[in-house]
Amino acid sequence: MSFFKTLPPEAGPPYVYTLYPDIYGPWSEMSQAVMNGPSPLTQGERELIFAYAAGAANCKLVHIAHSEVAYAWGVQRGLVEKLLEDFDNTPVENKLRAMLAYVRKVMLTPSEIGQGDVDTVLAAGWDEKALHDAIVVTARAAFMSRFAGGHGFTPLTREAAAKRAVQRVEQGYVNLYPTFRKDK
Repeated sequence: MSFFKTLPPEAGPPYVYTLYPDIYGPWSEMSQAVMNGPSPLTQGERELIFAYAAGAANCKLVHIAHSEVAYAWGVQRGLVEKLLEDFDNTPVENKLRAMLAYVRKVMLTPSEIGQGDVDTVLAAGWDEKALHDAIVVTARAAFMSRFAGGHGFTPLTREAAAKRAVQRVEQGYVNLYPTFRKDK
């Protein structure tokens, strides 16, 4: 339930988006470009990063919603949760592990990032474009975590999140919201 008395009890981010289309229309377009546009990272990897970053920040709403999107893109079901529970012992390729360690640091302690952190990710096999994209995805996760927490939104059930995830994969970040739909 939202902290805002003017919002209905079931309100979530999409409801607020429709209240402020001048802000969230461009936000949805940026989200579409970041999450589904050209990138060395697959859409599944970007959603994995998004969900992992939100989970590291303990934002259940964003973590649940976007882990389900990652799974809808083909990421192994449960991987995000396993990484959050036991990062060091979860089987994942070293290249991805290096990127996720960087993402966690960007999400939780961004002022502590140093050249060595960047060098580790690049040495693992990522290029600067992939690292940039991961940073932007993490920044989106930080925004959405604070947006959801500040409004007091409650997470969807896994089942509802999985259904919404399929819609997000099929429609993207703009057409998912009728207010911003480009295919009208």
